[in-house]
Amino acid sequence: MPTIFFYGPKLETDLKRELISSFTKAASAATGIDESAFVVYLRESSPDEVGVGGELLADRRKK
Repeated sequence: MPTIFFYGPKLETDLKRELISSFTKAASAATGIDESAFVVYLRESSPDEVGVGGELLADRRKK
């Protein structure tokens, strides 16, 4: 069973539904695997738990 992980900000439920649908359709189209086989996990990540370019994302936003 193919699995997709998305790490990002907290999202509203409707946007979560849209993302899951979009990811599933795109992955199915790209691989030829039926949409029903895909599992999508949405993982919330706050800016103080993510590093970009060697810096904490929360610190980069302060600049």
